[in-house]
Amino acid sequence: MGRDCISLFSSAGIGELGLKANNINIVVSNELLHDRHDVYSANYPETSSITGDINNKKKDIIDNYKKLSKNKHPFLIYATPPCQGMSSNGAGKLLSEVIKGNRPKEDPRNQLIIPTIEIINNLKPEWILLENVPNMKNTLISDENGNIINIMEYISKTLHKDYIGKFQVMDCSDYGIATSRKRLITIYTRNKRGKSFLMKHSRFFFDSDKITSNKKITLFDAIGHLPELHAKEGLNSRKDFNSYHYVPVIKKDKYWWIENTPEGETAFSNQCTNKKCSNVYNQVHGSSLNNGRHKSNKDTPIYCSNCGGLLPRPTIIDKSTNKLRLIKGFKTAYKRMSYNKPAPTLTQNYQFEASDNKIHPTQNRVLSIFEALIVQSINDYKFQFKYKSNNENASRSVINQIIGESVPPKLIDLVVKRMVDISDNKIKITQFQLEL
Repeated sequence: MGRDCISLFSSAGIGELGLKANNINIVVSNELLHDRHDVYSANYPETSSITGDINNKKKDIIDNYKKLSKNKHPFLIYATPPCQGMSSNGAGKLLSEVIKGNRPKEDPRNQLIIPTIEIINNLKPEWILLENVPNMKNTLISDENGNIINIMEYISKTLHKDYIGKFQVMDCSDYGIATSRKRLITIYTRNKRGKSFLMKHSRFFFDSDKITSNKKITLFDAIGHLPELHAKEGLNSRKDFNSYHYVPVIKKDKYWWIENTPEGETAFSNQCTNKKCSNVYNQVHGSSLNNGRHKSNKDTPIYCSNCGGLLPRPTIIDKSTNKLRLIKGFKTAYKRMSYNKPAPTLTQNYQFEASDNKIHPTQNRVLSIFEALIVQSINDYKFQFKYKSNNENASRSVINQIIGESVPPKLIDLVVKRMVDISDNKIKITQFQLEL
């Protein structure tokens, strides 16, 4: 009868490309934002798309699955519940702050795991796949009774007793994807072979460094062959090559900062461009630790210490003095990426030159949408940024938001393939090898 799935917190369905690649049938999808779900529906027209708050829609999700699927239990429930207010300080520190009454009011989005588990326990899928940022494991939530509990402990305690699970932080660059984006992948299963597999292996994917020792896909490997672009009018578009291979034009002063920035460096540390001077010993930019928090240095010079000329560093006119001053920012802002490394994590602001480490390694611009699709592995799959409701294309802004908030589908593809192979007895319980 095929393998059926429910997708929760679906956004536009980028991660689901990995499900589709493994012939998983997505019966029901739930997403809060209408514009994301409209794009989702254009790409998954057979899926019953239930738009709205999961707390209000959980009965509809369950009822629709039971109505539409021939399988009593889904093969998989795939969920990416948002977790806000996470901290690298660890759950212990957070719990201490809660007890002292110093913790700010809890973000209600942290409690969205509660209806997620309710749906899971009602439908009892063979497999559960939760995907989120690594610090999800440090998140504290208030449970149904108002008790403070770590979210991972909550999942373990409230899931049906038939399930066992593991979670693992996975760096996409370790799996043949051209970005160092890290995700927390949490797997639970009641599948007998899956349970045996998880009990024999401390991690879902690898116990050694065998996979991570493979050559990573660098930014040059991924996009180094593409037509050149620069953020100047007339040089910023090659839509004849690909409709998404274009970049925004930037202002003249910013272009000057960027064109003088070496690969892997920040414009905040640029040196003198006066040919008669060429001083390379001006103080570079940095940050200092203040009460446990990093703050960018304010004394980074904007004029050459030798000739007094203006340095190509990010500056702005101070309205109170009508003089130039350094723009506030860390040394990761206005920074070029490195061609010999995977791309850093692409956020929703990846097309803003001031965003952390987002300038092209050698060309004077940010990445094009097409390049972002390649880096995120989205270009390896078929996907369209269109709305089903009117068949119109999504705006550049919405596309960037969708890309920035998505998990690379190849990662989900690999994880789900392992689930399928274990279920189909294609992997021996003692066998532990991943083919990229």
